[in-house]
Amino acid sequence: MDVLNRVPVREQEPQVRAANFEEVCLGYNEEEAKAEAARCLNCKNAQCMKGCPVSINIPAFIAQVKEGNFEEAYHIISQSSALPAVCGRVCPQESQCEGKCIRGIKGEPVAIGKLERFVADWARENDIKPKKAEKLNGHKVAVIGSGPAGLTCAGDLAKLGYDVTIFEALHEAGGVLIYGIPEFRLPKQKVVAAEVENVKALGVKIETNVVIGKSVTIDELMENEGFEAVFIGSGAGLPRFMGIPGEQAMGVFSANEFLTRNNLMKAFKDEYDTPIKAGKKVIVVGGGNVAMDAARTAKRLGAEVHIVYRRGEEELPARVEEVHHAKEEGVIFDLLQNPTEILVDENGWVKGAKVIKMELGEPDASGRRSPVEIPGSEYEIEADTVIMSLGTSPNPLISSTTKGLEINRRKCIIAEEENGATSKAGVFAGGDAVTGAATVILAMGAGKAAAKGIDEYLSNK
Repeated sequence: MDVLNRVPVREQEPQVRAANFEEVCLGYNEEEAKAEAARCLNCKNAQCMKGCPVSINIPAFIAQVKEGNFEEAYHIISQSSALPAVCGRVCPQESQCEGKCIRGIKGEPVAIGKLERFVADWARENDIKPKKAEKLNGHKVAVIGSGPAGLTCAGDLAKLGYDVTIFEALHEAGGVLIYGIPEFRLPKQKVVAAEVENVKALGVKIETNVVIGKSVTIDELMENEGFEAVFIGSGAGLPRFMGIPGEQAMGVFSANEFLTRNNLMKAFKDEYDTPIKAGKKVIVVGGGNVAMDAARTAKRLGAEVHIVYRRGEEELPARVEEVHHAKEEGVIFDLLQNPTEILVDENGWVKGAKVIKMELGEPDASGRRSPVEIPGSEYEIEADTVIMSLGTSPNPLISSTTKGLEINRRKCIIAEEENGATSKAGVFAGGDAVTGAATVILAMGAGKAAAKGIDEYLSNK
């Protein structure tokens, strides 16, 4: 057996998958999973666990996979994670658990994420559910938002015996997992809906179409509805734009809107009446994971797609795997370039963009080299659609309707990192509502920390 190299993972061929919305990665089968698990050194001082924001006992679950005890492996994972089938697909393992794997020093790290995905998928296919609390403890907690932070917090509290209700603004639970990440990376019914059902199986209730701050406020939940604590995991759904001329034209989307229409409203299916215009040529502005998702979605809708990013390839914030997949599928990368104007036709529709070339100057405050415009290098690109993927910030509705809740200048809720406590007694927060747009697993870590904080708060109250 080759212990230095991981067992390859089967994928759809690039030219095939670029024309469909089926999952790109096909995952391991039982024999492949056991073979990959056998590469684990089962370290006593497991560095991989230190890289996991939700502290899964990685060596223990992999040891069970090696022996073929997949149900036991699932129960080990589900002690720490409410969303293993999601994390196995979208976590940046290369910079977290796998990035610290000792096996990776002299070879390839163990494919921890692919093994987690295998175990979660096996459990779903064999109808294995996480273990629930034996009895309730009499305390009611409200969770706002059913994204990764909210689902994790709710699941952890339910396991401790709390009576938990999640309030979700949209008509379907899952948050960014449902509306933000494309079907070909994260199947909605097979994976996300099944993970939500597992959280409900722990006893968590979910009420959809409830907009906190409009339908009901946090103060009303606590004063009139009997909730003793509230967790805010409402995410960051307010898109940012560049503020350049022509940005209000028809055919300019935020990546949020473009992906939401395609994912939640099924715009990619002919039988659904939620069309979205991609056209023959699309420009996606930005270089993060969301930009890759938008670009690869537009490619599947039949467009020629250009990613325009103001830094170089080494500075791309997206996962290496996502950039690799985008290139394989034919997405064109126009790096060290930046739009200065959206060009608009006489009917108010996008017809292209003015773009200027950039070079990297001195490092900025974050240590990244700042892009600088090259005078006289401006040129035009034709396009039917421009998608802005420049990050998001929290919607201020909740903070503006809750007495005593402090926010910072970026409109993010101020909360303690170790337990999610905010300036308002009994109110906790975590995930993108606190940090601004970040990863699914970091939101889950924040939800987990807040669940612990709420438990301590109500135990001491």
